[in-house]
Amino acid sequence: MGVFLLVLVVVLALLGAVHWYVWRRLVRDVTVPGSLPRRAGTAAVVVLPLLSVAALVSSRAGAPFAVQQAVAWPGFLWLAVLLYLVLALLVGEAVRPLLRGWTRRRAATTGSAEPVPAEPPPAEPVPDPLDVSRRLFVSRVVGGSAAAVALGTVGYGTYGVLRGPRVKRVTVPLAKIPRAAHGYRIAVVSDIHLGPILGRAHTQRIVDTINATQPDLIAVVGDLVDGTVENLGPAAEPLARLRARHGSFFVTGNHEYFSGADAWVDHVRELGLRPLRNARVEVPAGFDLAGVDDVAGESEGQGPDFARALGDRDRARAAVLLAHQPIVVHDAVRHGVDLQLSGHTHGGQLWPGNYLAELANPTVAGLERYGDTQLYVSRGAGAWGPPVRVGAPSDITIVELASKQA
Repeated sequence: MGVFLLVLVVVLALLGAVHWYVWRRLVRDVTVPGSLPRRAGTAAVVVLPLLSVAALVSSRAGAPFAVQQAVAWPGFLWLAVLLYLVLALLVGEAVRPLLRGWTRRRAATTGSAEPVPAEPPPAEPVPDPLDVSRRLFVSRVVGGSAAAVALGTVGYGTYGVLRGPRVKRVTVPLAKIPRAAHGYRIAVVSDIHLGPILGRAHTQRIVDTINATQPDLIAVVGDLVDGTVENLGPAAEPLARLRARHGSFFVTGNHEYFSGADAWVDHVRELGLRPLRNARVEVPAGFDLAGVDDVAGESEGQGPDFARALGDRDRARAAVLLAHQPIVVHDAVRHGVDLQLSGHTHGGQLWPGNYLAELANPTVAGLERYGDTQLYVSRGAGAWGPPVRVGAPSDITIVELASKQA
């Protein structure tokens, strides 16, 4: 408890310092004391972080779903805007002295340089109106530019999420895949994150996109939801219309364990998806498909069980593993998995978040090899928190298996 309180105090202090900095550069430095813009800006810098905190905690606190939806849009979007405002303002700190120097040189060349006083200056210095005017001009240019960059970045990133994921195609050669399975296509979708912002329309876009590719098999690799079946069951209903020759499969992600994993496993089964909870099936094309519970389930006595999912299989057959988090790839290597399909990272979602994601995951996005095991990580089809992606576009991946015997 002591460590938690210390972390909480540090986080709140950091948020306070960041918002003070934003208020200083975007409100105090560019407005007149007592003016309506200054009062409105000050109020916004107080209210918006409160909405962000409400958006983050409302679901865990059991707030009515309507309340969660009401605070989610402004609260989460402010977090994204805040990130890029701060980054843009920090760049502006380097530009600010250059602009001030330019305004001084321009004033000097146009004959409006500071006059030399004819008499000794007063005992207390009086602010030079020209210098005050230049500072205000520079502050408004830098602040306005930072706001435009932040809002433009977040606006475009939000459009990318609401437009829906694009299809990405990857060919993966596997030595043990029989000739008959050459060209077998698995639609991989992860991190849909249905919640207070992304709802039924988001699910329908994903279903339509997947079905249009006519895959042989569909793999939903975790983090389907951020909320209860009661609140989000209608949003998930379009999943019942997924179509693939060999069916649709599901494994849990860490967010399912924040939302009632057992209830969601039962619900997706009702929708026609087959959950793989530390289990394995033989795919008619000639390989094994296995799935393990997410590592977050360990806190509930569940979690991944590789021995149960893969321990007694015929290793002469290729094995494809569905596991939400890439970090279990080393377990997959030990159990002779040929290909692991994962999500979880969102590709970082908001640049420069990809650098943080690299610290916690062996692969952030794309295909990499670990020993005899290949790992493919999808960037995901939705977004957690802010419905915004910057530098990490959402995707649904068609993984095409290639037989070396073909």
